[in-house]
Amino acid sequence: MLLQDIPLPAIDLDYIKLYHELYQFLSYEALLLSERKYDDWLALFTDDAVYEVPIRVTRERGAAWELSPTGRLFDDTKETLAVRIARLNTEYAWAEDPPSRVRYCLSNLLITSRSNDLPENQQEVTARYNVLVIRTRGELPDIEFVSTHRQDRLRHTQDGWRIAHRTIIIDHSVLQVRNLSFFL
Repeated sequence: MLLQDIPLPAIDLDYIKLYHELYQFLSYEALLLSERKYDDWLALFTDDAVYEVPIRVTRERGAAWELSPTGRLFDDTKETLAVRIARLNTEYAWAEDPPSRVRYCLSNLLITSRSNDLPENQQEVTARYNVLVIRTRGELPDIEFVSTHRQDRLRHTQDGWRIAHRTIIIDHSVLQVRNLSFFL
């Protein structure tokens, strides 16, 4: 999604309330990830959720795309996320022993669309925001950073906001991390 494709929202009290709700929801989600409460984090996804991380490709200026149209670092559903989480909870998750310490710094939340014509319990919004993921491991002095932005479709359900579709765009074309055994 390019900047010219993102309309500036009309700011009113409903927008401010929605913005605050979404920011609180996303901050809570980030806290669950930081505290490795993966089962609780997974519960924040709808049953039909998609979680994808397309591969960034460095192209010449003016190229029609910077993301691989078919290549994905992750292309998950709620079911495959559950499998990844189950594996992390075993003694065989060697890449996460000792576990990573990860922080998620959220910024620049922009609600790019909302379904005003639906009842509140069926409302969907799309949002774009930046996430700086910071990871440390064990006693290593290195700090790893992954700069991303997320494009989410969030759905309001009877249980509150849920993630229906998440696309994570990594700013780097070559990752400077030892592995991707943590969630972005």
